[in-house]
Amino acid sequence: MRGGYESLVWLNDNKGREFVCYIDDIKGNKKSFDELTEEEKKHCENVNQLVGTERW
Repeated sequence: MRGGYESLVWLNDNKGREFVCYIDDIKGNKKSFDELTEEEKKHCENVNQLVGTERW
């Protein structure tokens, strides 16, 4: 079941952008968006595009 904050993982890339992904879509214990496979990246959203460029 997907839902709730605990089912999400927040990752940054090497440019400092923040992405949010469902933890079930990420294999292993990856610490950076750049470590994800192309398939895993398809399941993530760029947080800056969702809420603008300011951190919330």
